[in-house]
Order: sequence, then structure tokens, then C-alpha cells
Amino acid sequence: MTEYLRTVPDKPAAEIAIDSGLVRALLVAQALDDIPDAADLPLVKIAEGWDSEVWRLGHAHAVRLPRRALAAPLVRHEQAVLPGVAEQLAPTGVRVPLPVVDGVPAAGYPWPWSVVPWMEGERAMDESRAARGSWAPTLARALDALHVDAPEEYPMNPFRGVPLAGRSEAIAERFDALRAAGTLDAEAATAFEDVWRRGLEAAPWDRPPVWIHGDLHPGNLVSHEGRLVGIIDFGDVTAGDPAYDLAVAWLAFDGAGRSRFIAAAGSHYDAAVWIRAHAWAAAVAAMLLAHSDDNPDYFALGRDAATEVLADAAG
Repeated sequence: MTEYLRTVPDKPAAEIAIDSGLVRALLVAQALDDIPDAADLPLVKIAEGWDSEVWRLGHAHAVRLPRRALAAPLVRHEQAVLPGVAEQLAPTGVRVPLPVVDGVPAAGYPWPWSVVPWMEGERAMDESRAARGSWAPTLARALDALHVDAPEEYPMNPFRGVPLAGRSEAIAERFDALRAAGTLDAEAATAFEDVWRRGLEAAPWDRPPVWIHGDLHPGNLVSHEGRLVGIIDFGDVTAGDPAYDLAVAWLAFDGAGRSRFIAAAGSHYDAAVWIRAHAWAAAVAAMLLAHSDDNPDYFALGRDAATEVLADAAG
């Protein structure tokens, strides 16, 4: 790959100004039954993503608030689904941000919001790929526990867990754009296209849709002292083909960690699942390369994931 060509930032603007006064007002109005000292605990903004802001509340909690209308349903999905997911994953020792408070619109704030437990640890993105390999089997077991048949009323998502053919035109355009921009040279772009084509040719998922996280990468994994302790940001939770989640094998790990991850994964993942997962990894890496202009961490994730995707394409 050649040097990435920087363009204008992609992060959308917030549609409402969120400040400490607003967050505190929401807490005082709705959280005191569950967190009696919420009015007095320290409150500090710690993160602002495309969709939401996160404010740390004291030492034990965090407040998660959408910053644009498009993200509001994602919070509702988390509030509805995470109680069941937490129960499914409990035997694995991997935590999820099960809401302590299901906040509703108030104080001029128009969308649902949540208070969740604070997870002590670090973003897996801040670890090396080699270090992540130590907990690859734990993540595999957690996904095995998550990937069970979903009820008919699961949250729909037109982009995650769907058949690859439904996204083929958009992915082809992304590969073409990266080639045109010089982000991928001709050889790398062709290899990406071959990985995607093999995914299209693989047998599709023909079983009932299973729960999937829908946005599984090292930025949404929490590790602590060499252990995987949490999976966060379930806003894109849906059901469908588990191959979408299993793309994390290339997004998170080097070759050794990936081997450990695949070896520990459930026996119900057949060879076709892994071929489709490899194709989804190529698609997600391309998305990160194309849309992380203003976020060096995620551009680096896309670059490194592309390297892993291409290494397995060659091997």
C-alpha cells in the first residue's frame, strides 16, 4: 500500500450540544434511585465518537449519550438486548455494558441515553497484535456464546450480518475508490477483490439468524492485565451471519493469534464461514482506510488489518 492520501474529515457534526450541565440534569432527574450520589460524583467527558459521547461518572459508571438522531435507535437496541447478552456471556467471564439506567428524553435532550458500568482496563486497540493473541481463545468462546439463534424481533440492520451479495456493489465501489486515491496499489486492490470474490462464491449462511455484535474490532474490546474483560458498543447489534463478527480474526490478531482464535471457535463454524469472514475483514479494512481521515488510530487499524487480510490471501 502506498501512503494514504489525506482528505477532509469524515466525522459528522453533533446535532445537539452536550455539556456537563445537561448530563448532570439528566442524572439528577432519572438516576438517583440507582446511583444515589449521581448529583455529586465527578463527571468528565472522556470520548466522542461518530454517534455518541461518553462521560465518566465517578469511578464506577459511565454515561453514554447519542450526539445525533441517527444514533438514538442504537441506544434503544442496547437497552433492549444487553440484558440477555450479558446472561449469555456471563459463563465466559467477558462483561458487556449492561445499562444501570435506561435514560429517556428530558431537560431539552431529545433521545434515549444510558448509564453503564465502567470497565477497568484499556482499549485492545492500544495493545499490540501479538499481545492480543493471549486472549484470542477467550474472545472465541465469548462469540460462541453470543452466536445463538435470535428471536424474530431482533433489531434489523441492513449492513451487518447480511449476505455478502447484498453489499457487493458498495464494496466494489470502495475498492475502486481506494485504488484511484492510491491508498491501495493495483496489486493490493486486486488481492482485496479476490478475497471478496471468494467470499461471494462461498456457501451462504443457511441457518436461522444468530445474534451478532455488528461492530467487532479492537476499539470495542477491553483488556486488562493480559485478559479480555469486556466487549462494548453494541449499538449495531443485530442477527444474521456470524461471519461478520468473525472478521475480527483479521482485524484484531496477527497470524499466531488468529490461529488460536480459529482453533478455539465453536465447531458449528464451517470452512465457508471463515471464507466469508475473510471477505468481511477485507471490506471493513477498506472502510477504515477510506473513512478514518480524522482518526489516526482507526486508520492504523485499517492499514494493519489490510496487511493481515493480504497475508492470508497470499498464503
